[in-house]
Amino acid sequence: MEPFKAYIIPTLTVNNAAAALEFYKKAFGAIELMKNVGDDGDIVAEIMIDGARVVVADEAPGHGNLGPDKQSSISVRIGLMVTDPDAIAERAIAAGIKVVYPVDDQDYGYRLGHFIDPFGHHWEIGRPL
Repeated sequence: MEPFKAYIIPTLTVNNAAAALEFYKKAFGAIELMKNVGDDGDIVAEIMIDGARVVVADEAPGHGNLGPDKQSSISVRIGLMVTDPDAIAERAIAAGIKVVYPVDDQDYGYRLGHFIDPFGHHWEIGRPL
């Protein structure tokens, strides 16, 4: 058995996890791996986007977890590195993601675009050149 290796799974706090899950499925082809619905209806789910794992969770103000749409700034952008960023970006745009700048070859060595989903999360969709 191989020793455990550390990895990072970002958690996206949103104001409507059920709607966010459906958006990520439509926009990015996300696959739902796990979903837990609490007694209060709040959802915590794990999804996979082209092999990358992400947790999506309803806001929990009592724990200080608010979605970016409730804040005046963001501190994290999600870098979604995929084989075909143009195709994923087109799919996300069709699903309603907002374009900050489209996918293009960048001077810093990536083919990458910047987008904001309906829940306020910033996505950089790209791949290394």
